[in-house]
Amino acid sequence: MRAFLKFFTWPAIAGLLCALLILQQWILPAANPSRDAVVRDSFRQAVASATPSVVNIYTQKRVAAANSRMLNNPLMPIPRGAPRQRVERSLGSGVIMREDGYILTNNHVIDGADAIQVLLSDGRSAAAQVVGRDRTTDLAALKVELDGLSAVTIADSDLLSVGDVVLAIGNPLGFGHSVTQGIVSGLGRFGLSPGTYEGFIQTDAVIHAGNSGGALVDVNGALVGINSWIYASSEGNSGGSVGIGISLAIPSSFAEFVMDDLIRFGRVIRGWLGVQVEQIPGDVLGDQRLLVRGVAPDGPAARAGLQAGDIITHFNDVAIEDVRLAMYEVSLLRPGDKLMMSVSRDSATEELTAIIGTQPDPGVE
Repeated sequence: MRAFLKFFTWPAIAGLLCALLILQQWILPAANPSRDAVVRDSFRQAVASATPSVVNIYTQKRVAAANSRMLNNPLMPIPRGAPRQRVERSLGSGVIMREDGYILTNNHVIDGADAIQVLLSDGRSAAAQVVGRDRTTDLAALKVELDGLSAVTIADSDLLSVGDVVLAIGNPLGFGHSVTQGIVSGLGRFGLSPGTYEGFIQTDAVIHAGNSGGALVDVNGALVGINSWIYASSEGNSGGSVGIGISLAIPSSFAEFVMDDLIRFGRVIRGWLGVQVEQIPGDVLGDQRLLVRGVAPDGPAARAGLQAGDIITHFNDVAIEDVRLAMYEVSLLRPGDKLMMSVSRDSATEELTAIIGTQPDPGVE
C-alpha cells in the first residue's frame, strides 16, 4: 500500500503543477482578451498627466445695463446715484505653465474682466492677477498664489505632423474638465482669425465655448497647443453660427515664447523690419517674392538700403514661400538680430543686411 501511494503521489503532484502552469499562461488571459487592448488603446494616462495642469477660469465685469422701457417712461422718476450697471460673467480655460503660479490663457477669455477666479482640478480656487496681455496673438499670462501646482509638460510643437492624435482638455460650456479627441488636420494655418500672428494648428478635436485657453496635448499628455478658436459657419436652419469641425490652436512653442515675454517685460517684444510688402509669384513653382511697396523712414529696412520697388527673394539665404510666413518669422527675431536679404533691383541682385528693430505694437498692453 505504501509503495502504491508513493508510485501514485508524485505523478499526481507533477500533473497538478503542469495544469496550473497551463492555466496561468494560456487559459486565464483568454478569459478577458480585450483588457490589454483597452488599456493599450486608451489615452487615460495622457489625460491623467495633463488634467491637473488645466484650470477653469471664471470672470466677471460690470457693463452698462440697457435702459428698460419703464425707465424710459417720462412719467417715471429717474433715481439718483451711479449709472445703471449689470454684472456679466463668462468662462474659459487656462494652462499652468510654471509651478510658481503662471497660467496661460486666451486674451479674449479675460479681456475687460474686473475679477478673475481660477478653479483647479483638485477643487482649489484662487483669484488671478493679469501679468500681461497680447491682443495680437490673443494670449494672456495670469498669476495665482498657490502651492503644489502641477505645471504642464511642454512638447516641441514643431515636431507635430498631420495625422497625429491630439486631445483637447478644457471647460466647455461650464461642464468642468472635459476631454475630446481628434487628429492634427493641418499645420501653419494663416488668415483664419483676427490676429496678425497665427500659424495655427488645425484639429478636428471638438472645442466648444469655454474651451478657449485650454490645453491641446499629445498622446503622452504633453502640451502642443493652446485651444483658441472655432471656425464656424453661418449656414444652418437656425441661421446662427455653427461649428464645422475645424478647431484652431496656437502652437505651444510660439505660446511659450509669448508667455516668456509677457512675464519678463509685460509685453511681447517683436522684431521689426519696417517694410510694407506684397506677395508676387517667383520664377520657381511654389516660390514667392516680396514686392516692396513702402519703407518706414529711418526704419531697419531703410537703413539697410531697401527701396520701394525692390523685390525680396530670400531671407537669410532661404527662398520666400509665403509672405505671411516670412513676416511672421521676422516678428520672432529679437531687436539687434541681423537679417540678410537677397534683393532684385533693376535686373540685378543685391545682398543687404538689416539690423532688426523693435516693432511698435498697438495690440500690447
